[in-house]
Amino acid sequence: MQKYVCDVCGYVYDPAAGEPGEGIQPGTAFKDIPADWVCPGCGAGKDSFSPAP
Repeated sequence: MQKYVCDVCGYVYDPAAGEPGEGIQPGTAFKDIPADWVCPGCGAGKDSFSPAP
């Protein structure tokens, strides 16, 4: 599954790990995260993420 990186702070969302503390279970693709989710590193919106290289 594709990882995504926050363009603001560099936080990497790894779908294999999810973000359980944020209510996002392991195996959740980035596209399936709710639109109002924000980066746990800096609070930037989902639109501030790009596919990781």
